[in-house]
Amino acid sequence: MKNKFLSQLGLAMRAGKLVTGDEGVMKAIRSGEAKLVIIAEDASANTLKKFQDKCQFYNVKLISMGSKEELGNSIGKEMRVILGVLDGGFAQMLLKCQVNTAEVKSID
Repeated sequence: MKNKFLSQLGLAMRAGKLVTGDEGVMKAIRSGEAKLVIIAEDASANTLKKFQDKCQFYNVKLISMGSKEELGNSIGKEMRVILGVLDGGFAQMLLKCQVNTAEVKSID
């Protein structure tokens, strides 16, 4: 399921529905454009706290998935710590993969 999640991230990037980097994602959250924020599992504690607080305040769903390298590779870029999804359809599609992954892990 993680591979499916990462490939769908690449699809969202090609469709122009992703924003990356601290400033770009923060701007999308504040403007209400961000439908979902994805943070790398190996992000720093400060970055995680900053985006958790901002997403909670603006009521944007935040999930943690993949490493910095995996997120970057999935969208054809170098390492990425934070991604913002700007389209509701892509956000739902990615959330489905993330939920399924959690369910699989809990069964083990």
